Amino acid sequence: MKKIPVKSLRAGLSFTEPVYIEGNNILVPAGIAIRKKDLERLTSWGVDSVTTDGQMIAAKEQGPGKDSDEAKKDKEQKSGGLLSLTDVKENSGAYRAYTDIISKLDEVFNNIGAGVSIEVRSIDNITGSLLHVVREQRDQIIGFILGGEVSGRELAKSSVNTAILTALIALEMKLPNHRVMQITTGALLHDAGMLRLPKEITEKKGGLSAAEVQRMQAHPLYTYKIICKELLYPEDVGAVALQHHERWDGEGYPRRISGAAIDLGARIVSVADAFEAMVSEKPYRNSMMGYQAMKNLLSDNSRRFDPDVLKAFIQTMGIYPIGSIILLNNGAIARVVEVRGDAPLRPNIRILIDEFGKVFKQDEGDIIELLTEKSLFIAKALDPRELNKKK
Repeated sequence: MKKIPVKSLRAGLSFTEPVYIEGNNILVPAGIAIRKKDLERLTSWGVDSVTTDGQMIAAKEQGPGKDSDEAKKDKEQKSGGLLSLTDVKENSGAYRAYTDIISKLDEVFNNIGAGVSIEVRSIDNITGSLLHVVREQRDQIIGFILGGEVSGRELAKSSVNTAILTALIALEMKLPNHRVMQITTGALLHDAGMLRLPKEITEKKGGLSAAEVQRMQAHPLYTYKIICKELLYPEDVGAVALQHHERWDGEGYPRRISGAAIDLGARIVSVADAFEAMVSEKPYRNSMMGYQAMKNLLSDNSRRFDPDVLKAFIQTMGIYPIGSIILLNNGAIARVVEVRGDAPLRPNIRILIDEFGKVFKQDEGDIIELLTEKSLFIAKALDPRELNKKK
């Protein structure tokens, strides 16, 4: 890697590959401009150089008034205001890693779609990076899935989100490391077969015809072929993608197998994929709150999902997933910041608006452990989009 002196960097500069601090900590992903904040942070940390394999891209001028109150106000309005996660994300190394993983997987998908040869090592590196950030910054990474503020690269984003949730379940179930790696890789690639379907089907708004449904249901077979025949991954990875639409009751596809006959990795991806689909915007419907999505999963009654996998998912995510906005019984509004596997209905929360109507900026409200504050409980989950409309 090339070493770049910090004093030679300036705001607006970007590179064709990620820029790193101290070897493997990402400063900015490929193509993302370095900001004034980034430079100030490097100076305060005493970092005198960064590294990258990329080429420098000409700096974009920030122009006057970039940090003005008006610009900040515009930014806040675009990000959804008080209840947005944007400010938290911009200061998070986890968020940079998250967007970098999406960018790299999108490149892989573009190559698969174009029939370009792919080095399996590049996919393994994506899996490794994802598992690292899940292990090191679990709570932040869950929040990004519910935040839903990354636009574009929809297939890559959906696949990364599903892989994150898959990894969390696999780790909760204490599977061996090599199986966690295989299943997470299968989750990253589980919908790659969609690239072999016409966009008139995959991007259609409204219902599909019977013929279109039949073609859509062939995508696990296409994915299996990509994973095992083109990328030459073992059967353990291919089975994850091939069977992730099978159902516990045997009413799934493509082979209508049931129960424990379904690959465990596929059973895990089935839960993760369903939750991700519910909390993400789709061409045919709006996203759902994390709490409502969790309620839907809980009402399954062993029809679609393996009960043990679903139990592990609830233990790792909670009934109110991290990032959920909730109303307390005293009228205060808060965000869930940590879930309790031993008490899924009583997570740790951060106050956004207290019972007297005082509004707190990001990270300024009190942290409350509902498990110990017996007088407080969650009255209901709130939709942040509706709250922001009322502001």
